Amino acid sequence: MHDYETLRALADEGNETALDRLADLADARGDLAELSDLLDEGSEHAGRLLTRRAVERRDLRELQRLSDAGSSEAETELERLLRPRDGA
Repeated sequence: MHDYETLRALADEGNETALDRLADLADARGDLAELSDLLDEGSEHAGRLLTRRAVERRDLRELQRLSDAGSSEAETELERLLRPRDGA
């Protein structure tokens, strides 16, 4: 496993794989603030991880926030959760 400082340095230099690994580490720690920061830095992987968590909680507001931040997956999931169910 690579140390955090090395991954951070690589991510700061534009390495997307290092950015993804930082997102994995933040997800494993349950650090939603860091995941959000990584999303702001352009990590699509962080967006997917945050979307997964929001869907599990059925957190429509978080899905909207993620969608507004550019996560197409969050937009899709939000629309899916908002659609009326058959027979409703």
